[in-house]
Amino acid sequence: MSVESVYPDLEPLLPRVRKPIQYVGGEVGSVVKDWDGADVRWALCYPDAYEVGLPNQGIQILYEVLNERDGVLAERTYTVWPDLEALMREHGVPQFTVESHRPVGAFDVLGVSFATEMAYTNLLTVLDLAGIPLFSSERTGSHPLVIAGGHAAFNPEPVADFLDVVVLGDGEQAVLAITDLIREWKRAGQPGGRDGLLLRLATVAYVPRFYDVSYHPDGRISKVFPNHPGVSSTVSKHTVMDLDAWPYPRRPIVPVAETVHERYSVEIFRGCTRGCRFCQAGMITRPVRERSISAIGSMVAEGVAASGFSEVGLLSLSSADHSEINEIAIDLADCYEGTNVGLSLPSTRVDAFNVTLADELSRNGRRSGLTFAPEGGSERMRKVINKMVTEEDLIRTVTTAYASGWRQVKLYFMCGLPTETDEDVQAIAGLARRVIAAGREATGRRDIRCTVSIGGFVPKPHTPFQWAAQCPPEVVDTRLRALGGALRADRGYAKSIGYRYHDGQPGLIEGLLSRGDRRVGGVVLAAWRDGARFDGWSEYFSFERWQRCAETALAGQPVDLAWYTTRERDYSEVLPWDHLDAGLDRDWLWQDWQDSIAPEGAGEVEDCRWTPCYECGVCPAMGTEIQVGPTGERLDGRRLLPVVRGR
Repeated sequence: MSVESVYPDLEPLLPRVRKPIQYVGGEVGSVVKDWDGADVRWALCYPDAYEVGLPNQGIQILYEVLNERDGVLAERTYTVWPDLEALMREHGVPQFTVESHRPVGAFDVLGVSFATEMAYTNLLTVLDLAGIPLFSSERTGSHPLVIAGGHAAFNPEPVADFLDVVVLGDGEQAVLAITDLIREWKRAGQPGGRDGLLLRLATVAYVPRFYDVSYHPDGRISKVFPNHPGVSSTVSKHTVMDLDAWPYPRRPIVPVAETVHERYSVEIFRGCTRGCRFCQAGMITRPVRERSISAIGSMVAEGVAASGFSEVGLLSLSSADHSEINEIAIDLADCYEGTNVGLSLPSTRVDAFNVTLADELSRNGRRSGLTFAPEGGSERMRKVINKMVTEEDLIRTVTTAYASGWRQVKLYFMCGLPTETDEDVQAIAGLARRVIAAGREATGRRDIRCTVSIGGFVPKPHTPFQWAAQCPPEVVDTRLRALGGALRADRGYAKSIGYRYHDGQPGLIEGLLSRGDRRVGGVVLAAWRDGARFDGWSEYFSFERWQRCAETALAGQPVDLAWYTTRERDYSEVLPWDHLDAGLDRDWLWQDWQDSIAPEGAGEVEDCRWTPCYECGVCPAMGTEIQVGPTGERLDGRRLLPVVRGR
């Protein structure tokens, strides 16, 4: 049965809200399929504003993967701003998709991608506006399945009661497997009802309701165990092993409203084995799998032609680590020389940037921003986090950038790392001054600038630092204020150094949500009911609200906000995500944590792309392997098709 659009009811409300264009749809690259011709219908949700969610690579990939299949329909929905939320509630307009403005509650699946835990309250807004019961246990066969994925879903326990299914890892093959299971269940007459479908899905994903949690009297978890026959005690992540076979997105969606990134992005490889101990993304996406230069060239040609974007972003966790990055940059620059298309590397390691990349990224005169992430201000701190970048590496890299025409670079650091001292943070000021001095010397100019950007460290699951105590926000804030004073103290450099930092309080709440268990769900619900929305946006975040709700929701429990955040864990403690397998050996993670805080100094873990295996556990546990070049291929600039040349 067809489902009618809610646009006639929505349209009169749009003149009364900020940025109404983000709700109208009609973007180039969007797909509207016949509702009645589909037997499985997905509403893909990025639980943040349109301007943040539309460029999200994961959503765009799954959108195209699903819509290419016969009998499958996928549309998108985003969290509406509070001004429209209030009007929708007043006028009874439900959560809608932007393509056809159909109500989200009419779809078979609401697929939610969590890039950050701070979007958890936005999920509840979407569910409530859609008329979907907040708790999985209260949903019936008439409600969509709520399926979550993304990096922040690797510990979904704080929102487990609100989710039906969680997909760990890569989603391309997983969403198709889920789609097939839903289709088969429907065609079989929906045997077993909603629980019958969830049991089928438990073979490919995590279904929280099929697991129970018991606790020790002191609040620690005793065990997490299946409560239904046939359900596995652990759930493993999905890994796509041939990225060339999944060349998505090929036809990116072009926004009708301004968004945070307006470029065509190609993921040139997935995974990272640099071994930075703080980096959840690097740990959970292993092993490294490179996309070939020929596949990259084909994707760029098709994506630029389909979208008209004038910037191509070569994406990965550390783009300059691709084994053929120089060849990729040279050949793509050759192909688009004389056009308005420029290249960018949004993620670049200090020790991987070189003159060739600098020249090719600026060949057509366009220089997008360069951001490097030393992470730690002192060499001792960088050893602790296994960010093996020396001061000499940094100076050499920024000198190359300044000499190649850039006038400003951004340096990203973290504050509150394990074993960090005041002196480690103060070292950032000296490093920034040396960067400016090097730039002035290399160019003979005084208009050299450097922006120091600092975020508070939050320990994440599935990393060596998952056992660490989070630094209290008042300590972080004190250190950041002192650093600001140090940066301003030298008049010869103060005006050349920008300084941006995040207060410590939001990081503490992120820490609560990152390493929380199911009891934290009560805090999320209380905060949302108290008005929490868009907690990743400083103008909406309220630490006092979260603190108050944590006290109320956890009253009578042997745990509190500090217990979840500023407390160090020991090896024997069962962690809320221990039953969710990212492939990493728990003993290896523990030993790396111990090595990082050893009194004699931290030991280095090398990159296993270029060294023997150091037994993190991923490849044997997941049945995967590292896939890197070089392939020896090059791109033919006349046709942008691959031709093989001698190595």
